[in-house]
Amino acid sequence: MGKISGSDLKSLGVLMDGHTPINLPAGGVPSAASHALIHWILDYPAELEGYGFPFDRPHLALYQRIQTAFELLEKMVTPQKKRNALNSLYRLLSEVFVDKELKEAAQSLEDKAGVFDALRQALSIALPKGAKGLNDDGTEQDIKTIEQKVKEFRKWADEKGLAVDNCYEKMIKQIDKYWNKLFADPIRVSTDDGPKLIQPQRTNNILERFFRDFKRGHRQREGTASLTKMLRSILAETPLVKNLDNEEYVKILLDGCQTLEERFAKIDSAVYHKFCTQFWQYKIRINYLQLTHFCVIG
Repeated sequence: MGKISGSDLKSLGVLMDGHTPINLPAGGVPSAASHALIHWILDYPAELEGYGFPFDRPHLALYQRIQTAFELLEKMVTPQKKRNALNSLYRLLSEVFVDKELKEAAQSLEDKAGVFDALRQALSIALPKGAKGLNDDGTEQDIKTIEQKVKEFRKWADEKGLAVDNCYEKMIKQIDKYWNKLFADPIRVSTDDGPKLIQPQRTNNILERFFRDFKRGHRQREGTASLTKMLRSILAETPLVKNLDNEEYVKILLDGCQTLEERFAKIDSAVYHKFCTQFWQYKIRINYLQLTHFCVIG
């Protein structure tokens, strides 16, 4: 890209600062304009919203910026084969833009993204142009309103023939299968402060967020990217440590003690050693069964 746009940094600075190009040296405008276009194309991550794929489509965003820049250059380049930065950039982008397979793939992804975003809007979860990324809990809309929107989406999907399209068939079946759970009525529970309503979660976003936090914490402590060994060796109850962030949970756990150290001191050591022995016997048995299974299969 640098070879195409040249090294006329003075021209680039004038253009980026928004000054009029009247004082630019000869040939400065094409060089500065190509610099600006290249930087704009490569800044495609600015289009993303922090959700990750499929909510964000980085490759599609890059292709769309290339397409926009190419269409702009078509109006700017001279018909003659004049050698300048804009013409060189135009020829480079044309190789991408005229690629038939790439164009078809981009169009297909754009069509599917449109359906996916329509479903996001209906469910009011991780909405486009949102600012919370993967920590989005969805909007606080009435569940009946959301249900009506999804009914409209489902009707629209039938009209479009999506239910019989291989690309969307599984999605439609999942919506139909879990319809009652998606729009379940609130659960009434009794508390010391009186009855309360708890709305069942429509996604597993809370569990996924917890697992991301769990992984991040381990990587910060150990400095390793792989979690396989850790996940196989820890106690199944280890994630419950996260409950220590809950004051009510800690109060119940301490059982009148002031600190965890004081509470641990009340644990019978014989009970602890018995539990550890049973645990390691269980782990050894599991590993033995896995080894036996591997030998038999092998």
